[in-house]
Amino acid sequence: MIVDCVNKTAPVVDGPTPYRMIRTTNIRNGRIDLSECRFVDEVTYAKWTRRAELRYGDVLLTREAPIGEVGLVLEPDGLFLGQRVMQYRANPRAIAPRFLLYSFLSPELQHQFGSHEGSGSVVSHIRVGDCFKFKVRLPPLAVQVEIADLLGALDDRIAILRDTNATLEAIAQALFKSWFVDFDPVRAKSQGLAPAGMDEATAALFPDGFEAAEIGETPRGWTVLPVGDAVECVGGATPDTKDERYWSPAEHAWTTPKDLSGLASPVLLRTERLISEQGLARIGSGLQPAGTLLMSSRAPIGYLAIAQLPLAINQGYIAMLPGGRLPPLYMLFWCRQNMELIKARANGSTFMEISKKAFRPIPALVPPEPVVSAFEHTASPLFARIVENERQAQTLAQLRDTLLPRLLSGQLWLAEGVRPDAALA
Repeated sequence: MIVDCVNKTAPVVDGPTPYRMIRTTNIRNGRIDLSECRFVDEVTYAKWTRRAELRYGDVLLTREAPIGEVGLVLEPDGLFLGQRVMQYRANPRAIAPRFLLYSFLSPELQHQFGSHEGSGSVVSHIRVGDCFKFKVRLPPLAVQVEIADLLGALDDRIAILRDTNATLEAIAQALFKSWFVDFDPVRAKSQGLAPAGMDEATAALFPDGFEAAEIGETPRGWTVLPVGDAVECVGGATPDTKDERYWSPAEHAWTTPKDLSGLASPVLLRTERLISEQGLARIGSGLQPAGTLLMSSRAPIGYLAIAQLPLAINQGYIAMLPGGRLPPLYMLFWCRQNMELIKARANGSTFMEISKKAFRPIPALVPPEPVVSAFEHTASPLFARIVENERQAQTLAQLRDTLLPRLLSGQLWLAEGVRPDAALA
C-alpha cells in the first residue's frame, strides 16, 4: 500500500497532546525522531488519518525538503503524516518491512529518487505519481529477513550508543544548570544547608550568598565579563574552490557547518573536505587545535560540537579555543543555555548571522577557576564517554553502509549456498 499525505497544513496547538505530526524534518537516516514534533488536537488527528492510519513497520519517504530521507514507524500511536511525506506499507507475503526500509536507504533506490526528482518553483521534489514507480530488488522472503536482521542489529546498537550519549549529555547539562544557572550549591549554603550530592571540598568552593551584577543576582565574588574577554573567538574562510592548489594535495581537515548538521552528539570526528597547505595559508585563523568548540554562526545559528582533531574553519563559524578562562566544555553548555540570547544578537537581510563583533560583547558569568575546574573534573569523563560512543557508532554505521548495497544486490550473501537471486518488483 502506498499513500500520499494530506497536502495541506494541519492546524497545530501548543501541546503537548497525544497527537503528533511527522514532518520531513523528523525523518533522518532511517529513523523517525519524535523529539521535536508539532501537536494537534483530537479532531484534527481524526480528520488527517481518515486516508490511512500509520502502523508499526510502515516506511516513510520524504519527497521534498529534502528528498529521499527514509524512516521506519515503530511507535504509531497518535502519529500522523504532515506534508510532503509518502507512506509505504509492505505486503507481508512479498517483502519484510525492515527490508523495504533498507532497500530505500540503498544507493540504488537513492539514485532512483534522484532520477525522479522534479524541478519545483522553490525547492526540488519527487512527484507523487513517481513515488509509485520505484523498483525494489526482492530476494526470497527468508533471505530478506536475514538481511534486515543483520543490518537491523547494527542499527539497534548504534541507537543504543546514541541514546546513551543523549543521557550523558543531559546529565552534564543538568549539572551545568544546577551550578551556573540555578546556583543550587550557593542557595543551599545561604540557607545553612549542605549542597546535595556534593563532597565537602567541592562545596567549599561555592560562596554562601549573592550580589547584584549586570546580568542579575550572581554568586558573591564571581565576575561578569564579555564572552570575548573570557574566551578567544576566531572565524574562518573558504579558499577559492576553483583553484586546485588550495585543495590538492588534501592535507588538513577543513570544516563547514554542514559537517555539524547531522551530528547526533556534539562531537566532530572528521570533516567532509580537506585543504592543502596552500589552502590553509589562505585562512587567517589557521589551524585550530583539537578541543576547539565550534558554533555555526549562520544558516542556521547554533550547531555546536567540540572538534576531536586539528582543523581549519570556514566563515560560517565562531570557534572558541582552549586556554581561556572558560574552557570549551564549559562553553558548550553555556552556549546551549544561552542560545536564545545569542540568536537575539544576530542580524541579516538574506539570512540571520551573528558576527564575532556581535558575539564577543555578550556578558558571561565567570566563576573562579577552582569552580570551573571542579565542573570540568566531573563533566570531562562524561564527555569522554560521549566521544568514544560516537566513534563506535560511526564505525558501525560505516560497516552497515558498506554491507547494505552488497547484501541487497546479491554480491554478498549470508549463508553458504544461499544466494539472494534478486528480481525487480
